[in-house]
Amino acid sequence: MSSIFPSIDIEYICTTIGNLSGIPIRIFKNEEQVFYHSFLTLPKDPINLYKEQIMKISDSIGYFATETFQYYGIINSGNTKIVIGPSGLIQNSEKQLRELAFNCDVEPEDTETFINGMRSITPISLESILQMLCTVNYILNGEKKSLADISIVESEQNDLTNQFMTQQTSQRLADEFQFNNKPQSQIHNTYDIENTMSNMIQKGDTVAFKKWVSQIPTIHGGTLAPDQLRQRKNMFIVTATTTSRAAIKGGLDFEDAFQLSDSYIQKCEMLNSPDRITNLQFHMILDFIERVEHLRNGKNTTKLALKVANYIQHHITQPISTEEMAHELGLSRPYLSKKFAEETGRTLTEYILIEKTEEAKRLLQYSDKSLTAISLYLGFSSQSHFSNVFKKYAGKTPAEYRNDINI
Repeated sequence: MSSIFPSIDIEYICTTIGNLSGIPIRIFKNEEQVFYHSFLTLPKDPINLYKEQIMKISDSIGYFATETFQYYGIINSGNTKIVIGPSGLIQNSEKQLRELAFNCDVEPEDTETFINGMRSITPISLESILQMLCTVNYILNGEKKSLADISIVESEQNDLTNQFMTQQTSQRLADEFQFNNKPQSQIHNTYDIENTMSNMIQKGDTVAFKKWVSQIPTIHGGTLAPDQLRQRKNMFIVTATTTSRAAIKGGLDFEDAFQLSDSYIQKCEMLNSPDRITNLQFHMILDFIERVEHLRNGKNTTKLALKVANYIQHHITQPISTEEMAHELGLSRPYLSKKFAEETGRTLTEYILIEKTEEAKRLLQYSDKSLTAISLYLGFSSQSHFSNVFKKYAGKTPAEYRNDINI
């Protein structure tokens, strides 16, 4: 398609949109970027992580959602592609932004600038971005489109299928969560199911949950909406609420829990397939349970140990000071160190290094970053210090660990 206004200044339009929205915007010609505008300072453009997937979207108006629930709006006109984003109604946590900076190869000295830039991006709903792009699409392609005309299909997130479930599990869940459109007078069975699930979430018992899912009965939750898709979304919201509250009781920081719940609900609203909502629901519950399991690190976790675990998770990418931790928890450092050791059988320093080692394992497995980059990201004073700590708690060097998992 070619523009109905041949002499239109696309760069001017994009600059105006970028200024009005407060979101970075780009123009690509034959997949090569020829224009970028943003009044924010971002040392590296986060779109580079998703460029390959975004370039494959060929609809005149489309969007791409990232794994952290940010999205990019897209317009295609001939060999021209306009991409605006990222934005989202849910603000990413500092840890998510630090990891994003890490994945974007932002230099350590520029990380704070990158984080501040990402936080300054104006939060706008996906629907608002798409409505804005409908106007530009009319100028470029002569098409009068509304949201009702746009088929919003989420780009597949490999993490949902590869890391958490097989296709067989996905199909089984779709069958087991099937609503049968029975009359409202049917007996509700959600109370016992919610109690069972909440108990597993509070304990962080992933093994029991996976076993239970394979035997769960059909859920009769009553009628919450006139059509199946809206019914599934409403049930998803209910599940997200109960799951997040159970996770808080299990020790997850309440801000982390509510932010995660909001993010999953936003992602659910983007879906237009009941089966995909079911798969996302399973992924969400398992995500909450695994986070609680990681924090609890044992069946008899104390309140103090949970506070320490949450603090470390929030500061995992920084050099962690036990003095600063004690101050934030309202305790003296000697008391905190002694009490933590009594309750867990570990010293604070040992626990901090174990947690950093576990995070390093994840990065070694799921990223291609160098050992130097990973050691800097995790707040180690040097790569040699990182390697020594990793070998002590993982039984092998980082290089050996990465080599073994890639065999």
